Amino acid sequence: MNIAIASDHRGVKIKARLVQSLTDAGFALFDAGTHTEESVDYPDLAMAVATRVSNGDADRGILICGTGIGMSITANKFRAVRAVSCYDEVMVEISRRHNDANVLCLPGDMIGDRPIDDLVMMWLQTEFDGGRHSLRLEKIAKIENEK
Repeated sequence: MNIAIASDHRGVKIKARLVQSLTDAGFALFDAGTHTEESVDYPDLAMAVATRVSNGDADRGILICGTGIGMSITANKFRAVRAVSCYDEVMVEISRRHNDANVLCLPGDMIGDRPIDDLVMMWLQTEFDGGRHSLRLEKIAKIENEK
């Protein structure tokens, strides 16, 4: 699985940890930055990841900022991107099982010392349930394509 990952300055430490654990787990990564704690604008980083997911260069994307909200808003502007801001196991699992989320936006300021690696692995390993949820995603895609 190819994963594109990025963070703003508020998520750079968490991203560094995730890059290491995902690389160790054998995932192919594209790290779009940032690599320092110098202030950056999250839309630029969200765009880099969402573009790769939207055009098929990445199977999934991971974005980290303070709340995950701005990254999610930005990423969802791209066709075929289903970005979600999640901070616990229930949200992570449901985002995959019911919504086939392909971009995970993590709130670095809210997660604290929780085992974020476990959340990310759960998200990467959880399969989409399909069934009635597929019809709903088809309706979302239709709305997206009619814009």
